[in-house]
Amino acid sequence: MRVGREGNLVLFVVDASGSMAARARMSIVTTAVLALLVDAYQRRDRIGMITFRGSGADVVLPPTSSVEAGAARLRALPTGGRTPLAAGLTRAAQVLRAERRRDPARRALLVVVTDGRATAGDDPLPVAAALRRTAGPTTHAHTGSGARGHGGTAGAAGGRGGLASIVVDCESGPLRLGLAGRLAAALGALTLPLDALPGVHPRRSS
Repeated sequence: MRVGREGNLVLFVVDASGSMAARARMSIVTTAVLALLVDAYQRRDRIGMITFRGSGADVVLPPTSSVEAGAARLRALPTGGRTPLAAGLTRAAQVLRAERRRDPARRALLVVVTDGRATAGDDPLPVAAALRRTAGPTTHAHTGSGARGHGGTAGAAGGRGGLASIVVDCESGPLRLGLAGRLAAALGALTLPLDALPGVHPRRSS
């Protein structure tokens, strides 16, 4: 991942349900988070992470610029159980509101890592649509290659303090339901395959 000169918030919302597949997701995401944190202090960025599993969602890494805090908190994350996707999005909305109060000018990039299936809790699509409506003006996010939906840029040109969203589609196997794409449409987000995650970074205005 790469970030630019101005401070950003990058908030990951990660499906931690299941077992082996969840551990693989966690390995890829935590590597990406720690890579961002290496440069976060100099770039004034804050990186956070939420996981959802079982019956709820947890802020496993409150937004920070400390690589030491990230390494300590992400060392061993629990996985397994059902998939309360709506709970993860609801918790993300809470964190984004708190960060916006803390620094209204900071741009945010929301990265949701999921196959779009919800096996517990509320329907995630209305929650995603509400999050999109209340997020404020959007900004840009570069995604490198592999993006589907808006030509490699998440969101539209917007003012300071906006939100861009990306859904990283973890669906695999011969039978695919395309639920991550529906979630992305509700969020106004791009969709990316999991292996494209390291190419995601926010775009800063000049």
